[in-house]
Amino acid sequence: MTEPGPVLVVTNLDDPTTDLVIGELHDRGIPVVRFDSGDFPTTLSFAATITPHGIEGTLSTPTRTADLADVRSLYYRRPSGFTFPHLNEQDSRFAATQARYGLGGVLASLPDCLYVNHPHRIGDAEFKPSGLAVAADCGFRFPPTLITADPDAARAFVRRHGPVLYKPLSTPLYQVDGVSCTVTVADVLPEDIDESVAGTAHLFQRRVDKIADARVTVIGDQVFSVRIDSGLIDWRTDYDRLSYSAVRSPEGLESRLHAYLRRFGLVFGAFDFAIDRDRRWWFLECNPSGQWAWLEHETGLPMIAAMADLLERKTA
Repeated sequence: MTEPGPVLVVTNLDDPTTDLVIGELHDRGIPVVRFDSGDFPTTLSFAATITPHGIEGTLSTPTRTADLADVRSLYYRRPSGFTFPHLNEQDSRFAATQARYGLGGVLASLPDCLYVNHPHRIGDAEFKPSGLAVAADCGFRFPPTLITADPDAARAFVRRHGPVLYKPLSTPLYQVDGVSCTVTVADVLPEDIDESVAGTAHLFQRRVDKIADARVTVIGDQVFSVRIDSGLIDWRTDYDRLSYSAVRSPEGLESRLHAYLRRFGLVFGAFDFAIDRDRRWWFLECNPSGQWAWLEHETGLPMIAAMADLLERKTA
């Protein structure tokens, strides 16, 4: 009987969550090949053949080689982008595109491989409008939300639904004076909205009168619910003020979580909820590549083992 193949882990060098999962897999004797797709072609190489049986070939790092036809699972986390600094702008753009559709296409087409999560499905699920639409269809409660570049529509929405929050639709790298920062969630008043809103799309959402937040992490068929108390509009802005407790999610929520993930073809998701004064849980978003491992340290929930089980393919 042929031994199962390795777990491929695709992420950047600085990823403590991945370090913990790989440590657990190593303790179990599961072979792991870790790499950053951004290392191609400097220290990462591959040769893939398309055959009637699917993808065949190898992928090699300085210390490991994986048989592409024998990959057990692929853990797609947070790889860096392709860069070709020795090329001019036009040639670099061409080379990066070829790398994305070449190496990226191969990694997205491995036979009999469990993806956690598939990179294409991650891309689909990262669109917040899509996530909210699927959440509505799955029966989640969620706040009224407007996505617009029309200042008049934004002001009317704020007057009707206030208090209202502004939320970025995505969070790319943003720097001020060379320092990385993020666009924060913030309250919005009608007088705050000017014609600059017409410059791009914005998301406005009624603020839930919350008493706490919840992060619900789904790993395969296992669900881990953690209540987060902070007193903050956005708990991610000050981790020193957070307190955590493992809780039971409301009745019927878990079936909706799994239905949501199935709609996007995902097996992992980090869901955020706001808990209001009536103990109702309001869906805010699901991050298909969200952070979660720090919650095990705070609560004792066996999340790292659950992820290793999934990648080992002990669970669906």
